[in-house]
Amino acid sequence: MTRTTNNSIIEKILTARVYDVAEETPLDLAKSLSARTKNTVYLKREDLQPVFSFKLRGAFNCMFNLSDAEKAKGVVAASAGNHAQGVAIAGAKLGIKTTIMMPRITPEIKVKGVEAYGGNAVLTGNTFDDAYAHAIEFAEKEGMRFIHPFDDFDVIAGQGTIGMELLRQHPEPIDVIFVAVGGGGLIAGIASYIKYLSPSTRIIGVEHEEAPSMYQAFKQNKRIKLDSIGTFADGAATKQAGEKTLDIAREVVDEMMLVSTDETCAAIKDVFEDTRTMLEPAGALAIAGLKKYVSEHNLQDQQLIAISSGANINFDRLRHVAERAELGEKREALLAVTIPEKPNSFKTFCESIGDRGITEFNYRYADATDAQVFTGVKLSNGDEEKEQIIKNLRDKNYAVLDLSDNEVAKVHLRFMVGGHAHGAENEVLYRFRFPERPGALLHFLTSMGGNWNISLFHYRNHGSDFGRVLVGIQVPPAERPQFCQFLKDLGYEHFEETDNPAYQSFLR
Repeated sequence: MTRTTNNSIIEKILTARVYDVAEETPLDLAKSLSARTKNTVYLKREDLQPVFSFKLRGAFNCMFNLSDAEKAKGVVAASAGNHAQGVAIAGAKLGIKTTIMMPRITPEIKVKGVEAYGGNAVLTGNTFDDAYAHAIEFAEKEGMRFIHPFDDFDVIAGQGTIGMELLRQHPEPIDVIFVAVGGGGLIAGIASYIKYLSPSTRIIGVEHEEAPSMYQAFKQNKRIKLDSIGTFADGAATKQAGEKTLDIAREVVDEMMLVSTDETCAAIKDVFEDTRTMLEPAGALAIAGLKKYVSEHNLQDQQLIAISSGANINFDRLRHVAERAELGEKREALLAVTIPEKPNSFKTFCESIGDRGITEFNYRYADATDAQVFTGVKLSNGDEEKEQIIKNLRDKNYAVLDLSDNEVAKVHLRFMVGGHAHGAENEVLYRFRFPERPGALLHFLTSMGGNWNISLFHYRNHGSDFGRVLVGIQVPPAERPQFCQFLKDLGYEHFEETDNPAYQSFLR
């Protein structure tokens, strides 16, 4: 990028037309995150825009600058959702017909957002790049202007107005700014303006590790196209960084970094705890990058800003986010442990773990020798505590496998432990509810003693006041009165499910 080009971008940013539809969003202090990271952390709240994303800035600026003839014909766009909503609201404001190609994976909330502003949403292909190809073909066929989501100087300038606001809102020196990267329009605009007036401020781009188009372009020193990408952070999932955005980023971006799904989910939780706002995965990439960078570089007492770039998340994705957030924060360990198949073995195992909270406990009888237990354990001191737990268990001759970073275990196995157990004679099935507090699970096992063998056990922490446990216990018919007395003395709410058709079909 030449000096002339840079000056031209700065001029475009200074004269960009965005506030007809966009708002100057606040720069909020993230108190909890600041305390935890030992830095002063601010969030630039682009999630508070009317379409819950920064994208309307660039879309409106670009469409405002179209010729009258282009406006009359209407425009075409391609987007995973947020740019689409920006184009739609700009079209509604300027009286321009808008057609937006969106990948089929686009969250429904974003599709409805486009339609609510009068845009014509067309679902096509499985990725942004598929939708992009269709949009280009359609625009050429209909003679309509294509509004690029990132690789356009007017779009870049519109996003760059965020940089103007940042320096007005934070007049003191800023040490590092973290920006989510998909195609690169946001970081190209912000970084151009920030570096022009504050060259000492570091600008760090953050991508999801499954869609590292800009990261790889920096690493290989050329624009590359990825063979495939993951779509967890769908708002920033593109196979190739923009040509213009990469050219600018090479000059004004200091570093690119990658974050995982777990780290992104943990960042969503962090922002919720500070703001009570639920970001979409792409909207939380910058916060995830900030946390990771602070940890890796041991930063303290720095002025840090992360762009909170979007909050268009489907409600049904929240469950997945919540499940992965604890792992991303290193607050949970997933372990596979082999224990003897005999009465009291569960109790002995729980005593080995100590007073730590159990988030999950899965087991199904397999044979008369060994039992495989899949368990989640709460952590307060991250990997250091996890390694200590594993060491303690191995010192007691338990075979332990750490599955905390195993994608199959995290996504599938933890929900699949089970199966038929033909050797589990005289098995009865009970569902229990007990107070969700440390030691409640151990109390249950201690109360039962060594009288009967547990042949099935499933427990998950649901974050509620009561723990829910499903237990299969081998109780000979002659011992049923004694077992019923145990249930009465235990004092936990319980329900027999031995005749439940789901149990009979899949677990009996």
